[in-house]
Amino acid sequence: MFRIGEFSQLGQVSVRMLRHYDNLGLLKPAKVDRFTDYRYYTIEQLPRLQRILALKDLGLSLEQIVSLLDNELSPEQLRSMLLLKQAELAQQLEDTRSRLNRVVARLRQIEQEEQPYGYDVTLKSVNYAEIASIRQLVPTIEDMGTYRHQASNLLYEWLEAQKLTPKGAEIVLYHLAEYSEVDIDMEFGIILDESIEVRSLKQFLPQSPVKIRELTSVSQMASLVHSGMLQDIAQGITALYQWIGTNNLIPVGAFREIHLFGKETDRVLDEPVVVELQIPVTSKRSHL
Repeated sequence: MFRIGEFSQLGQVSVRMLRHYDNLGLLKPAKVDRFTDYRYYTIEQLPRLQRILALKDLGLSLEQIVSLLDNELSPEQLRSMLLLKQAELAQQLEDTRSRLNRVVARLRQIEQEEQPYGYDVTLKSVNYAEIASIRQLVPTIEDMGTYRHQASNLLYEWLEAQKLTPKGAEIVLYHLAEYSEVDIDMEFGIILDESIEVRSLKQFLPQSPVKIRELTSVSQMASLVHSGMLQDIAQGITALYQWIGTNNLIPVGAFREIHLFGKETDRVLDEPVVVELQIPVTSKRSHL
């Protein structure tokens, strides 16, 4: 048997908490010396202590834990509960990381308010292209990374199944009339070779989320290259729209993000990337 101090070391819980568990009936000592009131525990009581601690980590009150243990919670039930909590905490961690990245990006924007953005914006024409793409509504901006990765994986799996090799870079299109952080109309695509095989596949995709479609040529495309952290891309977007407004132009199509760094799913987190940002534009006069 173990004295209470020894058992506290074994279970990594304080003596005070062991006494509290005893008073609540959660974990009674195996023996109490009637002369000294010393509490003694056995090694067989360790699994019950570990369950108590696991259920506490799930956020349950001690009263709830008493009820669950009295109803003989099985190891499989406890495992399922812990797995659900693990997934919930992992999502919270990812959401917090995303918010932190946005805060860091906003701070950099504020710090650079009095400085030039350092981007060279060009106006160019862009040729017609065939793309395989998946278009979907992303529920919130926090979900963007997950949806983009899923679309990327599905597209590359589809290309491999069709024995097709991408001709160009990944391209992400945002079909938005205004900025939004919910229900974001996003299309993730891969530029394909303009081959007979690609055209012939169009008729076989009615049930697939993958669609083959044409990106029409654009005679005037405002463009810049962002080289830096992905979370700082908002600075490039702001610079691009400022340039468009300053030059009496207006956007007339989906905002495009072209990955010049390779596959998004191969990107090493927190390493710099190279991305081209494009917006089709026309003059305000010709738009009237």
